[in-house]
Amino acid sequence: MKTRLFLLALLLIPFAAVHAQDNDTDVLRITGSNVFGEKLGPQILEAFAKLEPNIRVKLKRPGTSQGFAALIAGEADIAPASRPANRKELAAAKAAGRQLRSYTIGSYGVSIIINEANPLRSLKPSQIRDIFTGKITDWKQVGAPAGAIQPFVLDKHTGARVGFQLLAMKGANYVSTAQSLPDYAAIGAAVASDPLAIGYNGIGAAPSGTRALLVNGQSANAAAIYEGLYPYANRVYLYTTSGKENTNAQKFIRFILSRQGQGIIENASYAPAPRPSLGEGAIPGF
Repeated sequence: MKTRLFLLALLLIPFAAVHAQDNDTDVLRITGSNVFGEKLGPQILEAFAKLEPNIRVKLKRPGTSQGFAALIAGEADIAPASRPANRKELAAAKAAGRQLRSYTIGSYGVSIIINEANPLRSLKPSQIRDIFTGKITDWKQVGAPAGAIQPFVLDKHTGARVGFQLLAMKGANYVSTAQSLPDYAAIGAAVASDPLAIGYNGIGAAPSGTRALLVNGQSANAAAIYEGLYPYANRVYLYTTSGKENTNAQKFIRFILSRQGQGIIENASYAPAPRPSLGEGAIPGF
């Protein structure tokens, strides 16, 4: 009897392996930008799951740089990014025999937030740059009550950290006193607990205990970003490996670029993708 059971188990091993592989085809691995993964991604995935309930999505948000690394290593199907791939990442992809392909899915804005106890209402771009680079160190230098300014910024793994440097700081280094945090939620909490703090966040409702500053008198909102009126805005991308996009990745990208997907992006206070640049080319599967 034991011998028969053993032989039966041996016969079932190949079937089990094939079945496991079949299950893997129902998985979509998305790894990358926190700008996408913290709030926008979960909202899109909730709607996507209703259309494709058999696709199991694994969403990770370690940052844009790690997303590119995972995509190049074959450990992700899609890498959301809050900046374009840089030369080093493009070279790494080429060395791995892969070609990166980008799809613009919309634009995100970066709001400047302060503690709600701070009476300041607006700053000029030059003042914001000087605060985050360390040229301005006390609130009295910009017309607020005196006190040493404490900046809070995103950590080095996030593309949005680099994006803000390019948008607001002309690529300069952050002041050494800036404290790095993993995501916008952490920055919001830190600014809310420190009356001398300043940080940045996504657009929309400011985190509790904080207030978003006007920049040159302009508030941060999706309409201003879409029309090019607000200075701190950048595109959000989905990257894949050209020619190796699986069916699940194609379905997800088509969904996010559809009218329904773009509607979710707008409702999340992101600006929709400009129509002429949808997918930086053809939408997969079309």
